[in-house]
Amino acid sequence: MSEPNPVEELVSGAAQNAGGWLGALPVAQVTTSADGTIVRWNRAAEELLGFKPQQVIGRHIAELLHPGADRSLGRSLWEAAAGGRGVMGTVTAWHRDGHPVEVEIWASPVPDRRDDASAVLLFAAEAHAARRIRGSSAVWDGLFARSPVGIAVLDTQLRFLRVNRALERMNGLSESAHVGRRLSELLPQVNAEDMEAAMRQVLESGDPVLDRRRIGRTPADRDRVWSCSYVRVEDPAGRPIGVIASLLDITDQQRAHTEAEAGRRRLALLSEASIRIGSSLDLERTAQELADLAAPGLADAVTVDVLDSLARGDDPGMGLAGGVALRRLGKAPLTGSVVTDVLAPLGRTLEFPAAAPYTQTLARRQPFLLEVLDEAAIAPAARHTSRPAQLLRLGVHSFMMVPLFARDLVLGVATFYRTRPAGPFTSDDMSLAAELATRAALSIDNARLYHREHDTALTLQRSMLPQHITPPPGIEVAHRYLPASDVNEVGGDWYDVLDLPGGRAALLIGDVMGHGTPAAAVMGRLSASVRALARLDLEPEELIHQLEAALDDLAEPMLATFLYAVIDLATGRCRVVRAGHPPPAVVGPDGTAALLDLPPGAPLGVGGTRFTTSETTLQPGSLLVLYTDGLIESRGSDIDERLAELVHLLSQPHPSLTGLCDSLLTMLVPGSADDDIALLLARFTGR
Repeated sequence: MSEPNPVEELVSGAAQNAGGWLGALPVAQVTTSADGTIVRWNRAAEELLGFKPQQVIGRHIAELLHPGADRSLGRSLWEAAAGGRGVMGTVTAWHRDGHPVEVEIWASPVPDRRDDASAVLLFAAEAHAARRIRGSSAVWDGLFARSPVGIAVLDTQLRFLRVNRALERMNGLSESAHVGRRLSELLPQVNAEDMEAAMRQVLESGDPVLDRRRIGRTPADRDRVWSCSYVRVEDPAGRPIGVIASLLDITDQQRAHTEAEAGRRRLALLSEASIRIGSSLDLERTAQELADLAAPGLADAVTVDVLDSLARGDDPGMGLAGGVALRRLGKAPLTGSVVTDVLAPLGRTLEFPAAAPYTQTLARRQPFLLEVLDEAAIAPAARHTSRPAQLLRLGVHSFMMVPLFARDLVLGVATFYRTRPAGPFTSDDMSLAAELATRAALSIDNARLYHREHDTALTLQRSMLPQHITPPPGIEVAHRYLPASDVNEVGGDWYDVLDLPGGRAALLIGDVMGHGTPAAAVMGRLSASVRALARLDLEPEELIHQLEAALDDLAEPMLATFLYAVIDLATGRCRVVRAGHPPPAVVGPDGTAALLDLPPGAPLGVGGTRFTTSETTLQPGSLLVLYTDGLIESRGSDIDERLAELVHLLSQPHPSLTGLCDSLLTMLVPGSADDDIALLLARFTGR
């Protein structure tokens, strides 16, 4: 008859098949014959009591009980097992070194096929360790049963062995549905492959994986998010025997975090918009700024179209009943996008009939959102153009149009396209787009109003400046007026030459502080007042006092600088008075140039100031140069250095007065003017 498998091999195999937890407690295995003689003694028994097999085999089991302890309990346990009953209990055994060892034993009869007697199989373990294991098991079972965290035990093939009730609820499946199946088989609508890859990593490395996100849908609920952690389980030899997974539903926290992040991104985009959009009063630049900001901040492609009439410099039309013409002034990204490549280029004028979605969006003044762009969604627009179908083929899956309107005027429309796999546009995205469009629309309308006021002021100012000056005999004059560049407002600069009684001539120049139409209107009033007062043949300082009184009559206080010079055309006697104006320059017949040293006075409108008339004599051939501060003031430059540069330029040879005017403007204002410039040159020739 073949020898049966050793008991220790049977138990070890069972322990491994069970997952190895039995191996966490060293268990001695002892077999006795029917009369109590020890016939088998494994290594764990040797480690527990210190006796080698040859030292105990053949001895009676009772001899291993400690002599100082009550041996009756041990005998009764063995006798009960020998009598056919399975028993367990705690006894005090004798260690080979002579100290007592408290052990727990489990004994059961093993029928001997050779006779009717029963051998006894005993399992023994150190009692303290056994109690500790039982305590740990109780804690584990309690945690497993009552924890709100989903817990699962999986084998090395990533098959479920056990799940707790919390995980049953999360997955919407019973424990029996889990056991023996893998996550990818059980829940195909979650990112199971990612999770199984993480578990394999844990099995291979032994390092836990924490807070790996499981995302998807289970039979229990719609799309959810779970935080998953995985820990490898090992046998006493350190071999991996499985994985413990813990799952926590963090859908609400993730949603709150996502919303908070989206809110932060929206605030950041709006903050950037306040800096970037409307940085100038240029229509095209503002439209492109909106497009550049929104792509990729909000969309993958953006176009900005304004009313064609507005782009031409006209006011917006009165209605949209007959359709609308839009000019494309913004598009982003300009390169590297298959979507923008097929869209109309910058500068193109697009015509839309009254029934087209673009026209309807402008007419309703409400954003238009297509969360999902598909064949059905593009059907209305497809009647007018094939472009929507082309965009659909290029991957555009979400679309919105936001009208640009400000101060109750429709100005254009911004269109947003999304191709990224981040999901469709939402109502929050549409609100953000509307906010960006509102900022851009205000800037566009500010540009419109600015250009209208700029043109009005410029027209008003030029209409009040002398168009054709006819100087009296004895002087030659040349003059220039240069308006400010487009980034600034038109000012209130003016000049004039008047023929006075008694063979005299008056040269005057002034600058109303301020910009735009108000400054130009005040300039016109002062210019007319000077002409009227000059006919009264007033002294220069008296004329200035009267001019200041005219300023005082204004509803809104204004200031102005002014210079008034009266030349006797027979003698060259020149009387000059200043009211806060830059000093005039004189170039002598020999070409020597210098600034006249005159009391500066205070600007008109300050009040309570005495003005002093100074006198000089001009030699025939002398040149008197009057100018406003725009000629000599420049950002970052010292005023004295600029005046010195003016004197130096005047000292250079000049073929004609008009040539000198052009030379001064070219050399002193090489770029666009920061402020208006008025320049008046008069050469005294004598009669």
